[in-house]
Amino acid sequence: MAKTQRDELIFVPLGGVGEIGMNMGAYGFGPEKSCKWIVVDCGVTFGGPDLPGIELIMANPEFLKERADDVLGLILTHSHEDHYGAVLDLWPGFEKPVFATRFTAAMLAAKRAGDGIVENVDLTIMAPGKPFNLGPFTIEVINVAHSIPESSALLITTPIGRILHTGDWKLDPTPVGNAPTNVSRLKKIGEDTSTPLALICDSTNALQDGESPSEAEVAGNLAAMIAEAPNRVAVTTFASNVGRVISIVRAAEKAGRQVVMSGRSLHRIMGIARELGMLEGLPPLLDQDAYRSIPRNKIVLICTGNQGEARAAIARIARGDHPVIALAAGDRMIFSSWAIPGNEREVIDIQNQLIDQGVEVITTNDGLVHVTGHPRRGEMRQLYSWVKPAVLVPVHGEAIHLKAHAKLGRESGIPMVCEARNGDMVRLFPETMMFPAEVRTGELYLDSLVLCTPKESGVKGRRRLSFGGHVVVSLCVNGSGQVVSGPDLVIDGLPETEDRSLSELVEDTIVGVLKSMPSKRRSDTEALNSALFKGIRNKVNAYWGRKPNVSVFVHRV
Repeated sequence: MAKTQRDELIFVPLGGVGEIGMNMGAYGFGPEKSCKWIVVDCGVTFGGPDLPGIELIMANPEFLKERADDVLGLILTHSHEDHYGAVLDLWPGFEKPVFATRFTAAMLAAKRAGDGIVENVDLTIMAPGKPFNLGPFTIEVINVAHSIPESSALLITTPIGRILHTGDWKLDPTPVGNAPTNVSRLKKIGEDTSTPLALICDSTNALQDGESPSEAEVAGNLAAMIAEAPNRVAVTTFASNVGRVISIVRAAEKAGRQVVMSGRSLHRIMGIARELGMLEGLPPLLDQDAYRSIPRNKIVLICTGNQGEARAAIARIARGDHPVIALAAGDRMIFSSWAIPGNEREVIDIQNQLIDQGVEVITTNDGLVHVTGHPRRGEMRQLYSWVKPAVLVPVHGEAIHLKAHAKLGRESGIPMVCEARNGDMVRLFPETMMFPAEVRTGELYLDSLVLCTPKESGVKGRRRLSFGGHVVVSLCVNGSGQVVSGPDLVIDGLPETEDRSLSELVEDTIVGVLKSMPSKRRSDTEALNSALFKGIRNKVNAYWGRKPNVSVFVHRV
């Protein structure tokens, strides 16, 4: 960027722009050399089969570390993992405050206790309608409807311009367990013309026309499905969707059924909701130990595992190895969720196992049993008309979502639309301009207890091992080139057939290489190592069609 001493308002996406999840954005204000920064959200995404052993992926905060003295704090919009899941891994090192609503703060504390995390952060509770200052920034929390309690948009005000960072949101006039989006406040933002506004907006559903259905519609459908079921009803949903659980409990009570919960995360989150007064007037939620004592037509089971997690309750029930709970032919299983991309196969496998047992499986293909927590195109247009942004920056989405959102913004008459990606630097005000790839970004992997860069992770080697197996050869030779010990052989991950095993092939290859080399040549450990390595790889490749990973250890004695 051109050097200047004037105040500028900057947005730098570090994660979540060009991908789903791993949301993290930085806002800077001031002259270039003394810019102060706030950070919004610090989330994760989940490792897939292409990253063996990697549990979580988070944005690399190197850009912020280089400016640590000027970073003022972290504001969390809500407590979904893709927005707050990396806080305890990344933020303690900054020693700067974290601002969160009551529910998000309680979720963070429960995560720390449940996972045995030693590191902690300085938490400050924020509330809608009570602005607070962080250096040159004034931040106001605005309640928005979403699929978890106390989701927030942020109005960030500076002397030269304002930002409305939506977080995850939708326009739901009848949410369950949470207040609706504060439409009147959004309209007032648009009426304020004292400084221009930049809209940093969720793009997750930018491909979907119309408006998202209300949570109340799902509640009505679930109530009917529970009331008409002749036998047991089981429901799996996202544990964080407190409103959905409330709907299920109300429906069960109306149908004269008791509710049993199974799943650690479900118990933890509903315990938080009860402590914060969100479950007032609801009957008690029973632990799974009560399952067998309740008549079959008087129970509703709520369980975890809607994404096909192998150790979660519904997967164990489907396999028949849950210690307490079982379903039988004639029972009804409702998937009040949909599969996150990448989890489809695991979810379908569980559904098939249940169907084979005679369980009636109901999904979104059968009725409105789940709704998105994100806005569709009609809701986006409505928001544009209320807040009247001078600048739109689509975030929270892959390239296809961001492109569709940008096109919608231009069609709606927004004067400036910036199609940013992680690492771009966007000057919002004055004179909006984007500087592509201005900032070094990247990913960090959480590999069990180790936080590392992709290069440090060893994932590349794991992929090679998963594809080609491993052959290990060890032998000792003396100064005359005589083999005095070995060769010892370990083979892992190569096929063994009745016709001829690759173990035999490798053993024959080693014998052939040793015989082909004069004894003096064999005394050269590097030459012998190289000959065995090449011989084994080439022979196995000729027979198998793949080159194995080969490690040869030649010891001189």
